[in-house]
Amino acid sequence: TRLQGDWSSDVCSSDLYRTPGRGGGEIDLVMQDKDGTLVFVEVRQRGRVDHGGAAASVGAGKQSRLIYAARHYLMRLSHVPPCRFDVVAIDGHQITWLKAAFE
Repeated sequence: TRLQGDWSSDVCSSDLYRTPGRGGGEIDLVMQDKDGTLVFVEVRQRGRVDHGGAAASVGAGKQSRLIYAARHYLMRLSHVPPCRFDVVAIDGHQITWLKAAFE
């Protein structure tokens, strides 16, 4: 899923990493918030909300895989800043950015 436009700059100031295309890894985006927090962003899109919608699709298994991938990303850094996990849920034409969606 590709985020379009500059609306994401309202939430985070710097886009540090994007997974190239589909299947490129567990982390969709790594951004830096204005306060220096490193933000791992999972982008989920659903055309229908029959099964709880896009945000509900980030279950415990997906969260574990994201945390694992984030730990590997952080190993490359000499200093680990504060971090959080956000979810961008796209349901039809509705986009919701959930800050600190899980820990």
